[in-house]
Amino acid sequence: MDVPESYPTETEFSTVGMETDRVPSYKSSAASGAKAGISSTGSVHELLECPVCTNSMYPPIHQCPNGHTLCSSCKLRVHNHCPTCRQELGNIRCLALEKVAESLELPCRYQNLGCLEIHPYYSKLKHEQLCRFRPYNCPYAGSECLVTGDVPMLVAHLKTDHKVDMHDGCTFNHRYVKPNPNEVENATWMLTVFSCYGHYFCLHFEAFLLGMAPVYMAFLRFLGEDSEARHFSYSLEVGGNGRKLTWQGVPRSIRDSHRKVRDSYDGLIIHRNMALFFSGGDRHELKLRITGRIWKEQ
Repeated sequence: MDVPESYPTETEFSTVGMETDRVPSYKSSAASGAKAGISSTGSVHELLECPVCTNSMYPPIHQCPNGHTLCSSCKLRVHNHCPTCRQELGNIRCLALEKVAESLELPCRYQNLGCLEIHPYYSKLKHEQLCRFRPYNCPYAGSECLVTGDVPMLVAHLKTDHKVDMHDGCTFNHRYVKPNPNEVENATWMLTVFSCYGHYFCLHFEAFLLGMAPVYMAFLRFLGEDSEARHFSYSLEVGGNGRKLTWQGVPRSIRDSHRKVRDSYDGLIIHRNMALFFSGGDRHELKLRITGRIWKEQ
């Protein structure tokens, strides 16, 4: 009997033996479905991206009468007019999109940096703000450097771009000199980085006004998380003319900016008069020698 051309041919089905010659293989269909699911999730995620600031939208999600959406922060910035069609926005909530967002689970945005966590859409942002894999800000205090990255990248950046002194070892002996100590306008000395116990530490030394009193301050920061920094302690000592000041503390993580550490007075603080007394001479030049040690707590 002739087979009509419209009938399925052998190549359109995967067959195994006589009993299954009419059972199609769905392997490729399942793979296509998985791809479609990934694509669908990606498309929904794009719908949840604010067209103005491009950040993810969280309730309340607003929409104009024509259905264009935007986040609540941008609604205020566009003066209550839709940036897409210029219609007046009013107070229309896009409840359907908010409901869809509740059903989504998405990987952390720092997945490529090592975070394997997956979170519901509405808790993902909170996680990312505290994720231990998020990049660190450059710890250099002499300028508002905007470079971010992991610790090895920042160490290379500090050495190459900021010409920071790099030292190996857990003890240090630094001398700070200032020709005109009467000028204290947030002066910052060159940052020093120490490699110790397989980690990196930044030694800061700054001059600033504490109220009306000019002071100098030395403190240590840890290149890593605060949970790791707590495993270490350090001491600083400065003196002269038979006197000395000592400080013992825990290094602060570079998650805390140098300004935040400075403003919390979490370090060795030396008033200018005392610093000049330590320097000796005619008080026209600051000459401070600061020694220190880093150790690991048991």
